[in-house]
Amino acid sequence: MKSAIEQLSTAESVGDAVEVRRVFFDFRARLTRGEIRAAEKINGRWAVNTWVKQGILLGFRIGELKEMAEGSVFSFVDKDTFPSRRVVLGDLVRVVPGGSTIREGAYVAPSVICMPPMFINVGAFVDEGTMVDSHALVGSCAQIGKRVHLSAAAQIGGVLEPVNEAPVIIEDDVLVGGNCGVFEGTLVQQRAVIGAGTILTRSTPLYDLVRGEIHRAVGDSPLVVPENAVVVPGSRAVKKGKGAGWNLSLYTPVIVKYRDEKTERGIELEEWLR
Repeated sequence: MKSAIEQLSTAESVGDAVEVRRVFFDFRARLTRGEIRAAEKINGRWAVNTWVKQGILLGFRIGELKEMAEGSVFSFVDKDTFPSRRVVLGDLVRVVPGGSTIREGAYVAPSVICMPPMFINVGAFVDEGTMVDSHALVGSCAQIGKRVHLSAAAQIGGVLEPVNEAPVIIEDDVLVGGNCGVFEGTLVQQRAVIGAGTILTRSTPLYDLVRGEIHRAVGDSPLVVPENAVVVPGSRAVKKGKGAGWNLSLYTPVIVKYRDEKTERGIELEEWLR
């Protein structure tokens, strides 16, 4: 599968359309079942599977626009290679009615809860016990761990190009608060808490008030939010030019503490919602 996708993705012409579609649909089915992933943890380190993203882009390349409909009311136009996924009882995924969509090629594990409206894009991997709340987005190839809560209006950025770019990774037991944005390959390690309204990107330094450190994305390494960190929106003073004279501040995320018993009590309501 890997060699076939790599060969097709670099070819000027894909050749036999029927055979190419057979390969792609097999690839997409494996993505949907979670048998292959855009990124995976190997020996404690996250590795990007570039060929998986090449396969997704191949699907867009060979796809044709098609009118699609569910019943007599809901309709849309998209590439025929990436229709919306129909969730059935046997998937053991709870999708509450009200305008949610999961795309084919996205893995959603049993016991995941999807609150309306939300969207999970192609290549995403959403593991067991996670809740994707209302107006939340799981972008293309994003990797979401077990028992994660993506709160209302949380935006988890996607990435397909460049194909070797790392996707956003949210590890197990992370709470992402309402109106948060996690973008550009940021890695949020397990049990971290991202407070409401926090934005995390490659270009935003993360100030750790507890350990006296500044976390940054450097070279090919993403911004990493440490395990158990509690991150909230903050600001830092502009010290030069007009900004200093006008007493302006710039946004920055801040680690104010690491997860403790009080934090646990504050989020234990989560279990009741399941």
